[in-house]
Amino acid sequence: MLYYFFEYLDKALDVPGTGVFQYITFRSALAIIMSLLLSTIYGKRVIGFLRRQQIGETVRELGLEGQTQKAGTPTMGGIIIIFSTLIPVFLLAKLNNIYIILLIVSMLWMGLIGFLDDYIKVFKKDKEGLKGIFKVIGQVGLGVIVGVTLYFHPDVTVRKETKIPTKIEVGVTQNTINPISLEEKSTATTIPFFKNNEFDYAELLAWTGQGYENWAWLVFIPIVIFIITAVSNGANLTDGIDGLAAGTSAISVVALGVFTFVSGNIIFSNYLNIMFIPNSGEMTVFIAAFVGALVGFLWYNSYPAAVFMGDTGSLTIGGVIAVLAIAVRKEMLIPVICGIFLAENLSVVLQVAYFKYTKKKYGEGRRIFLMSPLHHHYQKKGYHESKIVTRFWIVGILLAIVSIVTLKLR
Repeated sequence: MLYYFFEYLDKALDVPGTGVFQYITFRSALAIIMSLLLSTIYGKRVIGFLRRQQIGETVRELGLEGQTQKAGTPTMGGIIIIFSTLIPVFLLAKLNNIYIILLIVSMLWMGLIGFLDDYIKVFKKDKEGLKGIFKVIGQVGLGVIVGVTLYFHPDVTVRKETKIPTKIEVGVTQNTINPISLEEKSTATTIPFFKNNEFDYAELLAWTGQGYENWAWLVFIPIVIFIITAVSNGANLTDGIDGLAAGTSAISVVALGVFTFVSGNIIFSNYLNIMFIPNSGEMTVFIAAFVGALVGFLWYNSYPAAVFMGDTGSLTIGGVIAVLAIAVRKEMLIPVICGIFLAENLSVVLQVAYFKYTKKKYGEGRRIFLMSPLHHHYQKKGYHESKIVTRFWIVGILLAIVSIVTLKLR
């Protein structure tokens, strides 16, 4: 809203200095400062309210050192992240931008699913929370919304250069050619580490014959659903020890912020020879607010945690990261950008699969890890929570750097 107010002051009244609000970089800087202040200053009040309402974590006995001390710690802290992100976004972002609308819907949608899960755990005293099938339905529902919007909305385009011969002098056709940029609907994405790194999902239907491009949504939408479900579950599994999910998520989001900024800027995208996505640069404002909210939440969530994000936060984080990656056409980089989430997911899948296999073959179940998800394995080995979290952050930073380097390394 502030954006439109200052736009009016600049264009209608020509007030000096108000034009600075037209710059994404300026609004992003304000967004990260505002969200950081909101999450740290008002986060304490939210924690106090959660404590007074006795909205505390019920910790299952897993045989982990220091676990019993966490029982009763306020949960549902994800609402701090959500509101500390959305308030700066509503004030500073272009609210008619389709990407901003999609991110706001995604955050509220996943936040509601997570809130219902936490509500059932806390107030209904059901440790299992929301039934898994309902979580999946919610994740699939968001996937459908995001997939349909990105595929059919007219403002979601990419810009490619089409070269045509032009006449420089009257009556004389020159060999020189002029590049003309055209915006077009496309299901193209980016394959990391390859020189010719664009891949169109529509090509998966090329075998069907002429006009296969018209049916690309049959491939694109299911892929979007899978990515959102997988990443949100990965973030949910990562939220197991103090500061782990918030810290690793902030690192991943910063990397995505670099991609949204350069992909939405025609100068940088031309220089880096990457896909230019009109209007996508506005997501940088949302990302800045999101990073500020995560870091501010980390102020209270670092060891020993004064509040847990709960599924209200973890499902929201995963869903938003997935939507950001898909919108900026970097979903194939998710295994690198969100490598921590992937490792946590895989550790659970491998543990369960191997246990079932060995139980069937040998009559007793065996385990690959001392405990899954992966961070609990290191807890069982005797590592302190802070050491585990710090090392996971370091790995996350390395993965983020590798991800950003793919802009040139291909």
